[in-house]
Amino acid sequence: MARRLRIATYNVHSCFGTDRKLDPARIAAVIAECEADIIALQEVDVARARSGGIDQAETIASHLRMVSHFHPALHLEEERYGDALLTALPTRLVKAGGLPSRGEPRGALWVEVPVDMVKLQVFVTHLGLLGAERVRQTEALIGPGWLGAEMPENSRILFAGDLNAISRSASYRLLVRRFGDAQVMAGGRPQPTFPSRLPLLRIDHIFVGEGIRVERAFVHDSPLARRASDHLPLCADFEIM
Repeated sequence: MARRLRIATYNVHSCFGTDRKLDPARIAAVIAECEADIIALQEVDVARARSGGIDQAETIASHLRMVSHFHPALHLEEERYGDALLTALPTRLVKAGGLPSRGEPRGALWVEVPVDMVKLQVFVTHLGLLGAERVRQTEALIGPGWLGAEMPENSRILFAGDLNAISRSASYRLLVRRFGDAQVMAGGRPQPTFPSRLPLLRIDHIFVGEGIRVERAFVHDSPLARRASDHLPLCADFEIM
């Protein structure tokens, strides 16, 4: 029997909202509204003075009764900033590491999530702001160290994050040669996620590999989501085949 799950990707802007309020609990409330089983987060602060020195990944996960995995793309003494994965499902951290970067350091997170007889290989990232830099980062991600690595038997691939890339970009085109864009696969017109108050750009993405059927994809645009961060969460309901 096929198993249905929901994944969300959400750039939380260090938990600073469009009203400039710092509120990790509000971010957790938005995620709870999404009712996702697996959540990919970007722009997460850990032990940073600007956000009160807390571990935002753990704080948000605690509100949701989930576990978190975090990778600091940026590490300045004790202060860290990067990507996270949250879920209440069993997990195994496979890899966390940096990507080729010229500007702000970028990285990726690879977590295995066993679901019944299938092993979901979930990848989370946040790509750079420059086009050429994003291409190098994407090439690294689809290479043998990440998405192109040898996977355990019965694996399925989910790849999510803020790619800072619209559908006409070179980095996006590299990905759709190998993976399905969840919003496109679900049918209908793909929706933008940024900026949250008046979304114009589709730069947050979920991609899936073979053996996954996307049933629905949607941008969660509740009043709370429009205040909590400068991005809106993108969600996808999928079925493991």
